[in-house]
Amino acid sequence: MDEPTPGLDAGAAAIVMRTVKVDTGRTVVCTIHQPSIDIFEAFDELFQFLLLMKRGGQVIYAGPLGRESHKLIEYFEAVPEVPKIKDGYNPATWMLEISSTAVEAQLNVDFAEIYAKSKLYRSNQ
Repeated sequence: MDEPTPGLDAGAAAIVMRTVKVDTGRTVVCTIHQPSIDIFEAFDELFQFLLLMKRGGQVIYAGPLGRESHKLIEYFEAVPEVPKIKDGYNPATWMLEISSTAVEAQLNVDFAEIYAKSKLYRSNQ
């Protein structure tokens, strides 16, 4: 599914994303841009796996979100110099901000390289 929620209000977008859940053992691939915190948090409940790529298609995170995105947050906060997420901030917004090309250059990091060398990457192989 490519962006099934544009133009929908938050409630309708949440209904669509909950409808996407498939209990038949099928794989569902869904692209969401700038999800609300409710939709983003539903990813762990509904889909159990997030694939995050940076511009150019390189993977910078592939794994579970965890309850309240704690696994994703722990992963990125473990990178030296990555700013901690503020209380109540949307993890999807934070993740996109801290993994941007500009922040990569500012921090002098390559998130794709960090992921490729990570325990998370090795566990996905």
